[in-house]
Amino acid sequence: MDIVKSTKKVTNEIEKGAEVVGKKVAEAFDNLASHLPFANLAKKEDSTFHIEVDLPGIKKEDIDIKVEDDVLVVSAVRHYKNELTRDDYYICESSFGKMERRFALPENIDASKIDASYEDGRLEIELHKTEKAKPKSIEIK
Repeated sequence: MDIVKSTKKVTNEIEKGAEVVGKKVAEAFDNLASHLPFANLAKKEDSTFHIEVDLPGIKKEDIDIKVEDDVLVVSAVRHYKNELTRDDYYICESSFGKMERRFALPENIDASKIDASYEDGRLEIELHKTEKAKPKSIEIK
C-alpha cells in the first residue's frame, strides 16, 4: 500500500509541475507576442513594396533597420517612463523593452535601395525591386 500511495503522490507532484511549466510557457509566449509590433504590407502599382510598422511611443533614434541574409529586421526599444512604478497602475498594457519584427525579402529586392521614414509612431519602409526584375514594356516596331 505504501508503494501505491507514494506513486500517487509522485504522480500528483509531476502533474502539478507540468501545469506550472505549461503556465510559464504560455506566459512567455504572451510576453513575446506583446513585443511584436503590428505591421501592414502592400504592393504598389509601380512594383515597389510598402511596409508600415506601428511603433507608438518610440523615438526615432531607438529604431534600427538592417538587412541580414535576405531578411529585413526592424528592431526598436521602448524605454520605461521615469514615473512608471507598478503600484501606480491598476492595469498596464503598454509593452516596454525590445521589439523586433522580421520580414523575408524576395530575391528581386534591391537591398541598397530601401527607404525608411518615421512620423507619429509609424515607420514606413519602401522596398524597390532590382532593375532587372522591373517589368519592361516592349515597343512594337
